[in-house]
Amino acid sequence: MRYFIELAYNGTKYHGWQIQPDAVSVQEKLNIAISTVLQSKIEVVGAGRTDTGVHASQMFAHFNTEVPLGDHLVHKLNSILPNDIAVAKVFEVPEEHHARFSAESRSYEYRIWLGRNPFLLDSSWQIHSHKLALSKMNAAALLLLEYDDFQTFSKVKTEVHTFNCNVTAAVWKQEGHLLTFHISANRFLRNMVRAIVGTLVDVGMGKITIAEFRQIIESKNRGNAGLSVPAKGLFLTQIKY
Repeated sequence: MRYFIELAYNGTKYHGWQIQPDAVSVQEKLNIAISTVLQSKIEVVGAGRTDTGVHASQMFAHFNTEVPLGDHLVHKLNSILPNDIAVAKVFEVPEEHHARFSAESRSYEYRIWLGRNPFLLDSSWQIHSHKLALSKMNAAALLLLEYDDFQTFSKVKTEVHTFNCNVTAAVWKQEGHLLTFHISANRFLRNMVRAIVGTLVDVGMGKITIAEFRQIIESKNRGNAGLSVPAKGLFLTQIKY
């Protein structure tokens, strides 16, 4: 039988979602917790990979088991898991459903705090020495919806067959000192959101124009794009099936 797990995590202490040798990952912690509760070796498959230090307010994973789940599974898992990983629910799905390949879209947020806030050091990138032109950043962000090849914003060494992504939303919103970039697409390349944000911030600071942002997209050259902003401000926020 196949089951989906919905969970959230603070990625500060983890080397991303995926299991790695000699590094602590969210997937490893979840495998240990489920295997302990069910007293059977369980390996979960995630909806995607988040990099070191990236957070998720909504993540899905699936696993197969013939072992009855029993009562209070969510409570039992949360009692074993570290406090920075929380399971919301576990539910049965058809066997052909796959946490990664069945996903139709994913959404991320990138959070920038304009100023200093000691309580948000692990969950935002704090900019206190520059002013950002939000209207220009939003005008540039809209250009992303006109393109499907995002090689410019991908890590150079990555094992993908295509750089094509269908971006369906890209917008900046501001509430007080908090500036949040929202982006949705059918798929994302490694480091893509952080590279996009870094380049859009260059627009907001006046380092590049909106026309130059378009040229950067069309160049398909990572060297032309902006810096990869810190992982701590990035959240995987929604996965739709």
